[in-house]
Amino acid sequence: MAEHPNAALIRKAIEALNAGDDAYLDSIMVEDVVWHITGASEPLRGKEELRSMGSDNRGYEFTATLRDVTASDDHAVALISSHVVREGRSLDFETAEIFRLVDGKITERWAFSDDTARIEEFFA
Repeated sequence: MAEHPNAALIRKAIEALNAGDDAYLDSIMVEDVVWHITGASEPLRGKEELRSMGSDNRGYEFTATLRDVTASDDHAVALISSHVVREGRSLDFETAEIFRLVDGKITERWAFSDDTARIEEFFA
């Protein structure tokens, strides 16, 4: 069975994230994307706010490994292992991420982690 197009889009998005392909990532999100971040009380709203959290602006290196992805016409759910290096320290964590998609574009994303407190402490 062929992979659902939304699953393929998320798979390619993770590859682009790791490759630093911001142009591809920008092309698969609506302008007013809503990006819920683990531990944050408010989401980032719009591409401009999302760009502001990029690793170049924050001083950390981030690598994501896609463990699994499943999708329908409206959503994709991805299981992701992440590795972050910041100021000589590293952090490994797991997330389940839900993406809402419309016409092949990400409109909203939520992330749920295995240890939100540890992630918040690391990035504080």
